[in-house]
Amino acid sequence: MATPAPDAKQKLLGIATTSYMTARRFRDTLEFLEHCHKLGAPGIQTALTSLDRAYLDKVKARLHETGMYIEVMAALPKVDMAQFLATVDGAKHVGAHCIRAGALSGRRYETFATLDDWRKFVSDSKAAIARAVPVVEKTRIPLALENHKDWTVDEMVTLLKSYSSEYFGALLDTGNNISLLDDPMEVVERLAPFAIATHIKDMGVAEYPDGFLLSEVVIGEGFLNIPNIVSIIRKARPKINLVLEMITRDPLKVPVYTDKYWATFPDRSGIYMARTLRLVRDKKSKLPMLSNLSKEKQIEVEEDNVKRCLAALPA
Repeated sequence: MATPAPDAKQKLLGIATTSYMTARRFRDTLEFLEHCHKLGAPGIQTALTSLDRAYLDKVKARLHETGMYIEVMAALPKVDMAQFLATVDGAKHVGAHCIRAGALSGRRYETFATLDDWRKFVSDSKAAIARAVPVVEKTRIPLALENHKDWTVDEMVTLLKSYSSEYFGALLDTGNNISLLDDPMEVVERLAPFAIATHIKDMGVAEYPDGFLLSEVVIGEGFLNIPNIVSIIRKARPKINLVLEMITRDPLKVPVYTDKYWATFPDRSGIYMARTLRLVRDKKSKLPMLSNLSKEKQIEVEEDNVKRCLAALPA
């Protein structure tokens, strides 16, 4: 049987609310939906502001009126499952395509100082996932776990393969794992078969004394081959939504020359570091700064970056 091709809307970029997490933050689901509708985006990825049924009815109605989709952002369940269950119910009510979750809110090399700390996080995260999967299987809303500067691609693939559920997979972020010294194209190729959702982004790099700088940049201005990346994802998951995460901010520091960076990577050899630093030297560029601009200018640049990315996605 032939694999169905994506429709016209799926060829366009939806927008993740994390594209507005620096200068301007949208606190309301409906406000964010309306903003993205004006920009011509086919859908959004965001948290639900309220789980009140009357509010959810408004979100559902507006999604129907605009023809847009929603992917709901949520936290993995704690031992007390009440909040997660309520969020899944809300996501189902508004017709969410999936639920996006991250195991770690920060960055592995900044959050954990010892290997024991990392191993506890792994254990706790696997327990949370084990709680979540039966819920999403029952409600038939796929759960997409982001590679969020926490799991290496080897670890992520192993985790995903430990489940054979069509309702548990990856949110494939195209740039995050560079900070963990993974090859970005390898990450795309290996996670694409498991992908339920995406964060499409282009990346820039530069050197600094303790390692390298990493920055989201406007699509087409970085070193990632976005047309090839989209092609790989589309081949593996033809009907997946492509969602933009263009985070406008100062470059992130990846301190690979420090001892703390390596504390949670007992199995990473110097080959990973050498390969990544060679990429940084070959692809380094002048990275944009945001903090030296006025608040008004920051908002302007952030909005312009999103608009330019929407216009740059290859068909």
